[in-house]
Amino acid sequence: MSLPTILILIAGALAGGFVSGLAGFGMALVTLGIWLHVVAPEVAVTAILICSVVAQASTIRTIWHVLDPKRVLPFIIPGLVGVPLGSMLLGSVEPGLFKQAMGYLLIAFSTFMLTWRRPMRMTWGGKPADAVIGFIGGIMGGFAGLSGPMPTIWATLRGWSKDEKRSVFQAFNITMLGAALLANTVAGRLTNATLMVAAIAVPAALIGARVGVYTYPHLSDRRFTDIVLVLMGLSGLFLITSH
Repeated sequence: MSLPTILILIAGALAGGFVSGLAGFGMALVTLGIWLHVVAPEVAVTAILICSVVAQASTIRTIWHVLDPKRVLPFIIPGLVGVPLGSMLLGSVEPGLFKQAMGYLLIAFSTFMLTWRRPMRMTWGGKPADAVIGFIGGIMGGFAGLSGPMPTIWATLRGWSKDEKRSVFQAFNITMLGAALLANTVAGRLTNATLMVAAIAVPAALIGARVGVYTYPHLSDRRFTDIVLVLMGLSGLFLITSH
């Protein structure tokens, strides 16, 4: 592996780790755009799963004090049920059209919320509605690796504080990412090339995540929400231009 390739892997892992440490999600969004210039997609995706799980596991202690099982389990349990169902849909639904639709939804929602400055606090549906959102997030994760958007949108509409939002983002994402990594491992995608990329990237991802965690306490609720919305908009843009 050449030195420029190694430097690009490190840069992508640092940037992705920082975003993950800051917002509790978003590593794949940042890192894939950098790594795909030098790494095959199937290697990049699995290596990013490894980096994401390790980075999020290293920073989850920052939200232990607000990690309320009664809030996050209604998302996580149905999400785990939805993941295999999403995988089953792969053969019957066109992934490109799905990603386009989701991309435009994310851009529209993030743009609306960034311009609509009034605080929102939707209470409709309670825990059953949270469970439906988690289930849909699981299906989307199994289908296209998009477990994060629906819980992220929903937590924003709920009007939760930044710690409450992050507890949902991070707990849900680390669970879904862990399930996806297990599925990739069973499917034989944990190749020598993947492990080599992960070995180079994981230390950089951990450093980036640590810097992100140190930055997180200095953000107000409004600034944190704005960062999340910008990441969602960028994620939508990535989806509609990535195929």
